Amino acid sequence: MKLLIKKLNENATVPKRQTPFSAGYDLCSAEDITAEAGKTVKVHTGISAEVDGDRNVCLFIYARSSLATKFGLAPANCVGVVDWDYRGEIIVALHNSSDKDYEIKCGDRIAQLVITGVLTPETQVVDELSDTERGAGGFGSTGKQ
Repeated sequence: MKLLIKKLNENATVPKRQTPFSAGYDLCSAEDITAEAGKTVKVHTGISAEVDGDRNVCLFIYARSSLATKFGLAPANCVGVVDWDYRGEIIVALHNSSDKDYEIKCGDRIAQLVITGVLTPETQVVDELSDTERGAGGFGSTGKQ
C-alpha cells in the first residue's frame, strides 16, 4: 500500500510522520492565514492524496494535540473524512475556540492525516436487535468509575 501525494502548488508540503511509530502524517498549511478568535477558517494544504493498493480505507483528519490544547485550534467537524475516491485538494477547516487570533504560516503543521480501514456492511432493516446487559442505556448508564 502507498500514500500517493499530488502537490497542487509550490507551497505544498508532503505529509510525513514525525517518528517511526506515529499514526498520523502531519498536514501543513500551504498559505499564511489568520484563524480569528471564535471563528472557523479553511486552511489550504496544497495537496491531494490517494491510497494506492487498498480501496477499503479512507483518510481521517485529526487535530494536532498541541494546537488543540495550547491554542484552541482543532478541526471544526472534530474529525474530517477524506473518502477513498476524493481527488480534490485536502482543506482543513480549523476552528479557533480561544479568545485570541492565531497566525498560521505557510509550512506550519496544522492537523494530522491517519489512514484507517473502512467496513461497509450491507444495511438490513430488522424488527429486533440482540439483547445485551447494557441494552438501551445511554449517556452515563455505565456509571462514573
